[in-house]
Amino acid sequence: MTTVTSETSGTSGTPGGPGPSAYRQVLTIPGAVPFSAAGLVARLPISMIGLGIVILVSSRTGSYSAAGTISATYVAMSAVTAVPLARLVDRRGQGEVLGLAASVSSVGLALLAVAVEAGWPVFAAYVFAGLAGAAMPNVGAAVRARWSHAVHDRRLLDTAFAVEAVNDELVFIVGPTVTTLLATAVHPVAGLVAAGTAALVGTWSLVALHGSEPPRRSPDLHVSHSGPMPWGQLAPLVSGAVMLGILFGGSEVATVAFADEAGSTRSAGVLAMALLMAPLPFVDHLVVLGGFLFLAGFAISPTMIAAVSWVEQIVPRDRLNEGMTVFTTGLVVGVAPGAAIVGAIVDRAGASPSYFVPAAAGALGALVAFLGSDRLK
Repeated sequence: MTTVTSETSGTSGTPGGPGPSAYRQVLTIPGAVPFSAAGLVARLPISMIGLGIVILVSSRTGSYSAAGTISATYVAMSAVTAVPLARLVDRRGQGEVLGLAASVSSVGLALLAVAVEAGWPVFAAYVFAGLAGAAMPNVGAAVRARWSHAVHDRRLLDTAFAVEAVNDELVFIVGPTVTTLLATAVHPVAGLVAAGTAALVGTWSLVALHGSEPPRRSPDLHVSHSGPMPWGQLAPLVSGAVMLGILFGGSEVATVAFADEAGSTRSAGVLAMALLMAPLPFVDHLVVLGGFLFLAGFAISPTMIAAVSWVEQIVPRDRLNEGMTVFTTGLVVGVAPGAAIVGAIVDRAGASPSYFVPAAAGALGALVAFLGSDRLK
């Protein structure tokens, strides 16, 4: 695949960020648009599965605590296996790992839906949720690894990561909306079906694009890397990601419960997954809640761009997929306790007080980022 270096790049944009020329150069790289679009579809399940599980389980059992813990099981198992899967992708290549992993995860989702719908013992739901989470690959890291392979100019690579950050925002806007509309207008299980379908179609489409795949690292486990993983620098990024994950997971369950209390469960997908949490424990009107969440969502993109750019700069190039996955695993690790804690609070005290959890997580994440900034420098 054609690469772009500092010698071949054109004019830059404004001093404050990439301009139209930078985006044009990035998006006209041969094969870039197809692999970025496939990656967008493949990671839609990130914002669909947890919400789909919460809606399905809560509608069938009436318990947000059970819904939150089953969703947390999916997320927790995804966190446990994320780094080993990423290392396997680095060693064996994206083509050998991603499609198979996404297929196994989709089977787990299908079995989870059957278990809940058929009224099987709750243990089965936890097992299948764990299977689906354990096998779900980190497609976002794989796409960013393709960009790093294709673009060698630092400025243009930051622009490429900005494109992916916009795609991440689309994931968190489109995914929850589609999930809740399908779950409420069609069938409670329809959201999970759509998530599994997106995982299969998007991941296998990405795998089929062989020309943009970065070369795999040697499969010999004894071959040394180009450098050690900078855990000291990654620590504040990962810690902040955990707090962001608690915020995401907690706000997801809280918003579904809030919309349900307001008699408008369909609104949950439009409202979920945004950042400004501080006023939300004191909000008691659905429209006001939506306004705060809409404004808050603007912080997602710059946060992800900055974090991913830091990770790309500090980890060895032949361990980039692993490094990206370590960061995103922090997000995943936080989602599980966020969802479980908020689910328990909703069952005992209602939706509005449960927003104290994501609000506190957001504040702590900002503090971690501030304290860790010197280490990153």
